[in-house]
This record gives sequence, C-alpha cells and structure tokens, in this order.
Amino acid sequence: MKQRYLYLFLTLLTFVAGYVFLRLAYGVTDEFPFTQEIVLIVLGTIATIIITAALLNRQTELELRKEQQVKTFELKAEFYVVLIDFIEGLISASKITDEDRLRMKFLTHKISIIASPAVLEEYEKFLEVFYKIAKDDAISKMESKTLSERLSHLCSKIRQDLLGDEGLTEEEQNELDEQILENARMS
Repeated sequence: MKQRYLYLFLTLLTFVAGYVFLRLAYGVTDEFPFTQEIVLIVLGTIATIIITAALLNRQTELELRKEQQVKTFELKAEFYVVLIDFIEGLISASKITDEDRLRMKFLTHKISIIASPAVLEEYEKFLEVFYKIAKDDAISKMESKTLSERLSHLCSKIRQDLLGDEGLTEEEQNELDEQILENARMS
C-alpha cells in the first residue's frame, strides 16, 4: 500500500514539474508560433502516455486479482469434491476405520485453510454428528440418514462459498437450503 502511495506521489510530482517546465517553455517560445505547436504536441503526447500507463497498470492489477480468484475457486471446488467423495465413501461402506478417522482429521486441517467461516461452522456441526456416530465403528441406516442430512446442510454452505449467493434474499436462501435438504432426504 505504501508503494502505491509512493508511485502516486512520484507521478504527481513528475506531472507538476513537467507542467511547470512546459508552461515556461511555452511562454519562452511565444515569439515563435511553430515552436509553441511543438511544445503543445509534446504536452499532448506526455498526457496520453501518462493516462495510458495508468489504465494499463489498473487493468493488469484487475487481471491478476481475477486470476487469483479463479485459482482460489478451483482449489476450493477441488477440495470440496474430495471431501464429499470421502464422506460418500464412509456412508456407503457403513463402517468407519481408524484410517478413516485419521483421514477426517487431515481433511479438517485442509478445510480450515480454504473454507469460509459459514462452511467451517457447518463443518463443525457435521463433525459433531460424525464423531458421535463413529464411536461404534459402524454406520446404521438411521445414522447414515443423519449423516446425509448433516452433509446436505454442509453442501448448502459450500454452495454459498463457491457461488457467492450474496444476491439471494434470506427467504430465497432458506428455500434453497430446504430444497437441498429435501433432495438429500429423497435420495
């Protein structure tokens, strides 16, 4: 941020110094109209260069930010798919091993790096249910349904994190959450 202000200050200083110099040069050359025109051409060229440089700098900054957002999105999406696939495998196997618990711990560390606060909050609720069910190393049909329901809540928050559903009203978001939950119940 300080570097940005330094560049802004140096640009302003250069512009003011250039303006003063060209103003003096214009005043000195008032006896020769052709020379005045050359000074005006130089002034116009300098103004065009400064404006173009500022626009290109801003455009580059926006492009870099966009690339970073795309990479972050891809990283999140890839991780969330891995997480959901792992949970799907647990529910399908109907058995939880020590290796599964260990993998869940590592996934917990990874999700803490990339997930939004809402996803982390919902993931914590999912983990509470998961570890209650995991005590006996088996997943019954009823426990499977409970896990699936918690997973649907988690998926809703993941969706918000990935797609940025900030444009939805609270009512629309609740309807969407209910639809996701209903889909989980039906499957």
